[in-house]
Amino acid sequence: MVGFWKNKKLLITGYEGFLGSWLAKTLVELGAKVIGIDKVKNRSYSVLEGYRKRIIPIKGNICNLNLVRKTIDKHKPSIIFHLAAEAIVGRANKHPIRTFKSNIQGTWNMLEASRGKSFIDSIIVASSDKAYGSHKDLPYHEDTTALKGDHPYDVSKSCADLLCNTYYNTYKMPICVIRCGNIYGPGDYNFSRLIPDLFRSILRNNPFIIRSDGTFTRDYIYVEDAVSGYLLVARKMKDNGLEGHAFNLSNEKPISVLSLVKIIYKLAKKEPQYSILNAACNEIKDQYLCSSKARKLLGWKPKYGLNEGLKRTKAYYRKYFDK
Repeated sequence: MVGFWKNKKLLITGYEGFLGSWLAKTLVELGAKVIGIDKVKNRSYSVLEGYRKRIIPIKGNICNLNLVRKTIDKHKPSIIFHLAAEAIVGRANKHPIRTFKSNIQGTWNMLEASRGKSFIDSIIVASSDKAYGSHKDLPYHEDTTALKGDHPYDVSKSCADLLCNTYYNTYKMPICVIRCGNIYGPGDYNFSRLIPDLFRSILRNNPFIIRSDGTFTRDYIYVEDAVSGYLLVARKMKDNGLEGHAFNLSNEKPISVLSLVKIIYKLAKKEPQYSILNAACNEIKDQYLCSSKARKLLGWKPKYGLNEGLKRTKAYYRKYFDK
């Protein structure tokens, strides 16, 4: 695995984000030459601390086609990981136009800037389980479940995925899409998300507020398992003829919000202190993924179960809040 990545030139959009920083860190450790585009430079308390000197940083917005095109033409990456996006559902609901520009226009900019570039071997685009929208038949399957988002974030991901499909089918570009369940783990500072917010509440001895009615179900994937899936897709896309495919990554063990909250309180050895607000809106009630395709075609499987992943996450936030 190290041999494949050694001195390979890569571009990561959104490299300062939660998943992007883990991906960049891992690839630097594997000896790759990483170029990163992000609106933010030197984000505080990042897992990239100690690694940034080995990354070529470019501060800018992927909505700027000229910037994206110049970056690709100058650095000539053989692999592109496109992760830059508005990733928070609540912010997407409040700012739909900004979300559409980032998630849809940003994707077509990256694809258009890559079109016709023979030095690009593979493009891996980060999507989401929410691209599927709401379905009665669960879990979601890549090749049979329609992409039909209803709300701003969901629609932005559905559209971005269809753009990838268009560029693959029309221009034969080497593209794969990855749709993950809820990614969690060390280094996630988006405290509007359930797991970071709950650990913050526990470690500060504050009561926790569940925005939904507690029955919403999701599946969760530890961040290092998501990274391993991205790396496998990049390594196997060309040789295994996987261009144009989409892959779900999930631990395939959906759990309700309330059940997850109780598990985390038990893990933290704390008496539960929570209230149910039941005020969530524009969110899908039940969603979870089938990952059998990734298991079969990539040989991927999650290394970390929910309990182990949460233990690692708790240890990280304990250190973070002790600073």
